[in-house]
Amino acid sequence: MFKFNRKIHKSVRDESVVEVSEISGIRSLHLGSVTIQSSMKVKDPFALELTYTRGMMGFLLFSDDIKTVLTIGLGGGSVPKYIYANCPSISQTIVEINPQIISIARSHFYVHDNDARFNVMEGDGIAYLADNPNSADCLMIDAFDSFGIPPDFCSQDFFDTCEMALKNAGIFAINLWGSDKNFDIYLQRIEQSFNNQTLMLPTGKPGNIVVFGFKKALSLNHKKLKERAKILENTHKIEFSSFVDKLCEHNQIN
Repeated sequence: MFKFNRKIHKSVRDESVVEVSEISGIRSLHLGSVTIQSSMKVKDPFALELTYTRGMMGFLLFSDDIKTVLTIGLGGGSVPKYIYANCPSISQTIVEINPQIISIARSHFYVHDNDARFNVMEGDGIAYLADNPNSADCLMIDAFDSFGIPPDFCSQDFFDTCEMALKNAGIFAINLWGSDKNFDIYLQRIEQSFNNQTLMLPTGKPGNIVVFGFKKALSLNHKKLKERAKILENTHKIEFSSFVDKLCEHNQIN
């Protein structure tokens, strides 16, 4: 449990509070509450500490041709850092509206400076999506604040905009909270935007659920996904095989 006496940094700007805590070698980001937004093992800062972040990497199961990833919401930068360190063929753009988070991600969570294949920009993620249709092979949404997922990030219009921001064979991935009373509503909206081409990946009991949406229909089966998982596990310390089993348990996959 987060304890305030282990707080190592606090940033206050207007009504925005961003805090960093550390306990037992794990550093975590908080947005004005005890809720953990992001965690990092200090001695292994580019590993994915939280299970749901490894689940977000599940997009690799469905395509070996992802060249561009667009992420809305930086947090502690866990997934963008991992992609940068382990997927050298992928270029990333990360849009974060809160300059405090960008500053703290770089000062406390080892998020590096921008370069040719890594660009963190301050801005309104929703506006960026609307202004950049057909621009990403993979779109990731991880936009929780201290109150949960902001209303503008779970409307039908928002999910429609996400679908339009993807290239023809694009993959959408969003982190949702399974116990959210509106989870089923959000899922139905995603299904509508992606023409029912969606998959659910629970990563905890209870806990985060990663929902994938596909702009182009995929032909999936358990055997092929397992084979792909085994290949990925040769180069990634991610439990892809376990994720495939969960995908098959919670979705209609032959």
